Amino acid sequence: MSSGPTAGRSSDDDSWRTHVQKTISADGTVIAYDARGTGPLVVVVGGAFNDRGTWAGLAAELADLGFTGVSYDRRGRGDSGNTEPYALEREFEDLAAVIAAAGGGPVYAHGVSSGAALLLRAVAAGLPVERLSVFEPPYRVPGAPPPPPDYIATLQRYVDADDRDGLVAYFQTQVIGLPEAMVQGFRGDPMWASLCAMAPTLVHDGLALGGDDHSLPGELLASVRVPVLAVTSSGTAGWLGQTVEPVAAALPDARSVRLEGGFHQVPEPVLAPVLAEFYRG
Repeated sequence: MSSGPTAGRSSDDDSWRTHVQKTISADGTVIAYDARGTGPLVVVVGGAFNDRGTWAGLAAELADLGFTGVSYDRRGRGDSGNTEPYALEREFEDLAAVIAAAGGGPVYAHGVSSGAALLLRAVAAGLPVERLSVFEPPYRVPGAPPPPPDYIATLQRYVDADDRDGLVAYFQTQVIGLPEAMVQGFRGDPMWASLCAMAPTLVHDGLALGGDDHSLPGELLASVRVPVLAVTSSGTAGWLGQTVEPVAAALPDARSVRLEGGFHQVPEPVLAPVLAEFYRG
């Protein structure tokens, strides 16, 4: 899932467009990132329809609080490459490459929505972070509706047909649950083109959540051996707002917190100080 139905920009600061830095992942893929500030590193891992600009504002807030805030383009998005074939392990390597390029010292990470699911998998696989935070990973906890049937194969059929417009509409209606009429209205928004550009990577997000089964991965979470802060928003209604407590309970060292915000988002000036306090221990 995305940070919101249209994954709008989180900041009026467009410096991320012109100050891009790049590193090379283990398979030779170029990964673009934006680092600002000095101090311990915090890498923000975006979810569906997120590029490095989506979280440039949060990176800037963290920089103001004494960290090196990093947002990056996951492979297949923005200025990053997309070497095939895809595997989740390549994204673990991308994260490791960004961490190595952006600086040493203590390393922390923040994952958003399906990016949180990716981050948890990466840390379970050995990604070197000391603490991590996750925002509303959209696991289908008890009481949640199931994911759409034949989910990954359906996404892939849209990708194979290069029907990006249809793929965005499918995701917004069948996964996010927005009314068809509302999604039709989005088509006239300039943001629609950027969603279509990133649409093929929805397959990546689906795989990070478990493929066709998005249930809580208890065994995986039990293997994450670093402190975790699980964050949710007061404005997130329904099952999505009920995910972080089960996630925190399944992790060996975690706590959950509910912050004031809107649906599937917390304002960065509210979120960043809470994350900073947690990272500092």
